[in-house]
Amino acid sequence: MKIIPIFFIPFVLFASDMTDYYKKNKFISQEKLEKTIKKADILYVGEQHDQKGSHEIQLKAIKTLYSKKGDKICVGFEMLNKTLQPILDEYINGNISEEEFLSKIDWKKEWGFDYNLYKPIFDFIKEKKLKALALNIPRKIVSKVARGGLESLTEEEKKLIAREIKITDNKKYIDYLKETFSGHGDNPMNKIMTFENYLLSMAVWNETMGEGVSDFLNKNKDYSFVVIAGNGHIMYNAAIPRSVKERTKGFNHLSVYTEKEETKNDEKKLKEVSEYADIIWFYK
Repeated sequence: MKIIPIFFIPFVLFASDMTDYYKKNKFISQEKLEKTIKKADILYVGEQHDQKGSHEIQLKAIKTLYSKKGDKICVGFEMLNKTLQPILDEYINGNISEEEFLSKIDWKKEWGFDYNLYKPIFDFIKEKKLKALALNIPRKIVSKVARGGLESLTEEEKKLIAREIKITDNKKYIDYLKETFSGHGDNPMNKIMTFENYLLSMAVWNETMGEGVSDFLNKNKDYSFVVIAGNGHIMYNAAIPRSVKERTKGFNHLSVYTEKEETKNDEKKLKEVSEYADIIWFYK
């Protein structure tokens, strides 16, 4: 394999001279990427939910970390809410079939995106006997907070969210959330929720997933952790990564944003995307 120089020359981008990995304004080699991943204790790998390329990257990242850390790895999923943990355990431990797993959690309703995109990841976890963790909260909780704040939650619902909720102060991430809020357009939800409550709902969402990761690692310090979540939950290291960093000590963190490869040829977009995570990993 041709090793690509790891320096980046502004304004001169040739596709034939690029790798698929971008770090701190530099394109890096696969060897450098693998070394970087193997140093991580906590790996956040984002996705575009419906893009096969994103999920192939996630699996490659898990396999790379596995080659260094072995079976002392836990993989956490945004795709499953924490009330489904017993069913996830049953499946990972081989006590129920894949068909039973998908039926019991009602995958289509719970997540909705094609399970086949995620199947290789679950298969690898089962094969290598890794641990798996359901990180999310029920969707209705996020919706209720967006409409009426924390006061709208029942006592039982409050037990499912993080013990402490901190709203991000990262300006770029807040600007990103403002864009997503405005993107609701004519959605009726836009008329019954304020941006402040929307920001709070995102904090509840991210903080709860971050707390799940942190609680596991604080009890299992000999483990490494891989977070599988949407790109929006790792952007600017301001969502799940920040939440975990504030709840743990002594771990090496690494975030990976997955992006379509055509961005490599758009200098302006490339510069923007380069700020989203520690590493930008491109897919076809």
